[in-house]
Amino acid sequence: MQKSSFKFYWEDTLLEMLPSRALFIPQRKELLICDIHLGKAEYFQQNGIPLTNNSDENNFARIKKIVKKYSPEKLIILGDLFHNIYSIDKTLQKKVEGLPELLKTNIELVLGNHDEGCDIKNIKVYNIRKTKNIIFSHEPVNLENNKTLNICGHYHPKIYLKNKGDNLSLSCFAMDMNKNILYLPAFGDLTGGYPCKKSFKKWAVVSEEKIIEIKS
Repeated sequence: MQKSSFKFYWEDTLLEMLPSRALFIPQRKELLICDIHLGKAEYFQQNGIPLTNNSDENNFARIKKIVKKYSPEKLIILGDLFHNIYSIDKTLQKKVEGLPELLKTNIELVLGNHDEGCDIKNIKVYNIRKTKNIIFSHEPVNLENNKTLNICGHYHPKIYLKNKGDNLSLSCFAMDMNKNILYLPAFGDLTGGYPCKKSFKKWAVVSEEKIIEIKS
């Protein structure tokens, strides 16, 4: 069944998975996204691979749209805000540093492996961010407490479906129930993805407006 979002509780914390490839935590007014990979097209261009520059503009527009809709007090990016330190020109850096004022919200970055060496103003930076029962990270972490949930990115989860002879590739939220890890779909337009393990619980992003739970 397709829905405009899927909600579930982790202990007393409500989590809402959105078809915009974001996760909203209403009680804390926190909006989470990951793996935007800004500057990826420029990085490929520098290495002789022709790609258009539209992806960053699309990503900024989508961020602005979901922030306007959910009015979070914090936008938390779970790593790989940028594709590479060498893909950041002055124009891109200025746009990113101006986002908190433009969006009228605080922005935090949990560093990803692609963010290494990046120096950005106006955004708080963490290696790992912890709350009472949730850990935000870029790559998954090993948890000792089974009451703690790890929300992360890095994996770029996708699911592949067959429909009347066509193979569909869809971004998805993926939950490792054995390790209490919730993987968010990559937010960026040029990110690709990796097939989910069969054991993961999955919610596929059908469109910008619809998400569907995948029955194993």
